[in-house]
Amino acid sequence: MDIRESILPGIGIKYRIDAESGDRIVIIIHDDGRRELYHFDYEDLEQSISMTTLNDQEARQVASIIGGMTYKPKQLESVEMTFDDFIIEWYKVEPHYASVGKSIGNLDIRQNSGATIIAIMEKKGKKFVNPGPEVVINEDATVVVVGERDQQKRFKQILLNGSG
Repeated sequence: MDIRESILPGIGIKYRIDAESGDRIVIIIHDDGRRELYHFDYEDLEQSISMTTLNDQEARQVASIIGGMTYKPKQLESVEMTFDDFIIEWYKVEPHYASVGKSIGNLDIRQNSGATIIAIMEKKGKKFVNPGPEVVINEDATVVVVGERDQQKRFKQILLNGSG
């Protein structure tokens, strides 16, 4: 996802969000608290196809819904919970990740990132709680990791690239 921010003098601030799906959303936050949301056409990313205006309270309510404050889906691919400096993240292992087919020990995850894998849930229903170094990371698995923000970033690089 690509987010660009620009100041609109006398109006407020504008956020342009290009999602991985190809969708483009523009959010304008007016100085008076109003929010305008624009959705753009896939074929012409300069052509708005819909627009909604929300007041401050409505925008905060929608943000809490989108952010999962009122309902959390059962199957989450990426969830973040903060305990002071510790974060628990869920990572979905994509087939093209270089870590696929390698064991936790071969990747030296704890030594190279400082993060700890606390669970692996495979698509077939097999689960590993507190997996040892011999457990292999397979595609389509969900890996649950605890660590500080920098450790999470290093872990994600190991997951993607197969090394630190």
